[in-house]
Amino acid sequence: MNIHSEINHPAAKGETPAAWAGVVSLSLGVFGLVTAEFLPASLLTPMSHDLGVSLGAAGQSVTATAVVGALAGPGIVLGTARFDRRYTLLALTSLLIISSLIAATANGLVTLLLSRALLGVGLGGFWAMSLALAMRLVPERLMPRAMAIVMTGVSAATVCAAPVGAWVGEAFGWRAAFWIASGLGVVAFLVQAFTLPAMPPTGSGGLGTMAQVLRRPAIRLGLVTILFVVSGHFAGFTFIRPFLETVPHFGVEAISGILLAFGVGGFIGNIAGGLIAERNTTLAMTLAASGIAVTAFLLAFAGEAPALAAVATALWGFAFGALPVSVQSFITEAAADEAESAGALMLTTFQVAISSGAVLGGLIVDVQGASGVFAFAGIAALLGATLIGVASRRRMVAAG
Repeated sequence: MNIHSEINHPAAKGETPAAWAGVVSLSLGVFGLVTAEFLPASLLTPMSHDLGVSLGAAGQSVTATAVVGALAGPGIVLGTARFDRRYTLLALTSLLIISSLIAATANGLVTLLLSRALLGVGLGGFWAMSLALAMRLVPERLMPRAMAIVMTGVSAATVCAAPVGAWVGEAFGWRAAFWIASGLGVVAFLVQAFTLPAMPPTGSGGLGTMAQVLRRPAIRLGLVTILFVVSGHFAGFTFIRPFLETVPHFGVEAISGILLAFGVGGFIGNIAGGLIAERNTTLAMTLAASGIAVTAFLLAFAGEAPALAAVATALWGFAFGALPVSVQSFITEAAADEAESAGALMLTTFQVAISSGAVLGGLIVDVQGASGVFAFAGIAALLGATLIGVASRRRMVAAG
């Protein structure tokens, strides 16, 4: 069954019709936000030269977005609990436009960091609310498909942002890339304004509610699994270029092609993960985590073979692409009644995992080299896959 058939056939009795246009508007929004988030990675050199700061200082534009995003997610959920979610989302999308305009016209590092902090608010708030927003637009049985569509925006941004940003920066200057990002924000804002229905607030959305959600065993299981798998993934991904340069000894052009294959694999994995999660969210999480573990071990212990390293990296992208939509579908099942609080907890857990993975990866690479980082990534992902798989098996035995 596809989206077209869902639109042209009546919903199940008593079921709210799926608002697929609104779901697509969410995907456009996240495409713009993630594209803006990734732009500095391909523009740091011209940005630092133009603003008269070091590469390290310019790199803090990435850190500012991540740190503010981690704090903004729960803050947006709590601070806007009484507002219509449609207007909240439009306000978050407007931050993409404003932050990109400020970045495009920045005359110093402080102004640039301010723009990136505003982007962090928009990005963090959107991710914290994405589960609940999707739930308001489609019936529960179609949530995995809806989240797969939303996550397509992430996959597309992952594939396009760095190479397109680098090309635009080279051809027209780095500021042009942020002008384009602001244009993407305007498009997303207009589509959301015309397609999203009114979404009055639901649930209590307070700190007490988050604490209650955290007490649910399934939520704790999902969050701990995220900590293991995502920290392992980002320990490896942070150092993928040094690994490809020093172990299989690829040149810059080959590395660019391999990373593009990683992004394309992630795009396809996102679709596959959504299809599997639509039938069994636990199985989807287990398969995604296991795929990350297997490919990380291949890179760690056989990555000196260029062909294998290239194929394993592409398959790694496929496995990780399936993870976010699987996790979000799992969390939705566990806290459908308090999706915003659950989404805020999930966002914070993701950010903690990303940060800790990068830090641990840095410590390991200094001691054991790039291959050691991927061994750690494989172990962490395998622990996560085992945790979710065993817990699921126990629940099935208890239920049967």
